[in-house]
Amino acid sequence: MSDAEMAGDDEAAWESMLAAEADKVLSQTEIDRLMQFDNDASAPPRSVIDQIVNSSFVNYDRLPMLDVIFDRLVRMMSSSFRNMTSGNVEVTAATPAAVRFGDFLSGIPLPSLITVVKAEEWDSSLLLTVDSELIYSIVDILLGGRRSEPAPIDGRPYTVIERALAERVIKMVLRDLGAAFAPLADVHFVPERIETNPQFATITRANNAAVAVTFNAQLDGRGGSMSLLIPYAALEPVRDVLLQMFMGEKFGRDSMWENHLKNELRRTNVDLSAVLAQVPVNLADILNWQPGTQLKLEARSDARPTLCCGHVPMFVGEMGQRNGRIAIRIEADLGGQDEVIHGLLQR
Repeated sequence: MSDAEMAGDDEAAWESMLAAEADKVLSQTEIDRLMQFDNDASAPPRSVIDQIVNSSFVNYDRLPMLDVIFDRLVRMMSSSFRNMTSGNVEVTAATPAAVRFGDFLSGIPLPSLITVVKAEEWDSSLLLTVDSELIYSIVDILLGGRRSEPAPIDGRPYTVIERALAERVIKMVLRDLGAAFAPLADVHFVPERIETNPQFATITRANNAAVAVTFNAQLDGRGGSMSLLIPYAALEPVRDVLLQMFMGEKFGRDSMWENHLKNELRRTNVDLSAVLAQVPVNLADILNWQPGTQLKLEARSDARPTLCCGHVPMFVGEMGQRNGRIAIRIEADLGGQDEVIHGLLQR
């Protein structure tokens, strides 16, 4: 074969390869369809409400203390699994993510044990799922199985022994979860029921937002994962505490400033009025007053005047003289200090 024929064959092969690559290039219409950019003018426009409701992206306020709680839970679970299996255990947690409840249910690997958990103090429910890999690994280790190869997942229903050992693990994790929340809130997590079908584990609406975190446990060369889902509505009773950036943070409060303000308020001058007597008068009578009109006050010599700050009665005392001036000796406290301080703060 001559050099010209070889060059022609190479050129033909190169052109065929370019043609094949050109067939793989997506058109602009296909790109728009993949990116969900529908430019069809005949399609009815979607309202803003529909776009918000149908959006798959969930954006909520970050709760910094949840990261601290989950980190404490990882350490407690590592110790608990180590005490249970008497082996080397490594537990890690993925980054918590905000998800929709329906998306979480549809993403649960089957078969799995789905536990509906009741948070008694919050009067809410959450979900704890344990996959088959972790269940079979714990069963093999606790029953003396070989620890070199992971157990195969055959999709069969769980036996009574497997469910009993899995329930033991679930109660242990929930106990550690309550201990992780203990520094911030006193809450007890109690398992209500265990389901294998996600359809029967619904605790809230599919579009409601929740925070989900996945824990991976490695037990002597084998392991699995479990997932915890807490609806945002369930965290509402402790939301103010979870918004803290660190343990014990006081939102907007400064003890030094509070003490300084308290000391300055104690040095504030206020005017006190001594009320010797009072008489109710109708507005119509006041409008008919003329120069020379007399107002009779039933004030006796033994009357006890009331000291008022503005319209707030403060003290009751006995009137007399001291150093040539009219004086009042306080005999009773009417407890109006809080109202006076509140009025000063409003100014």
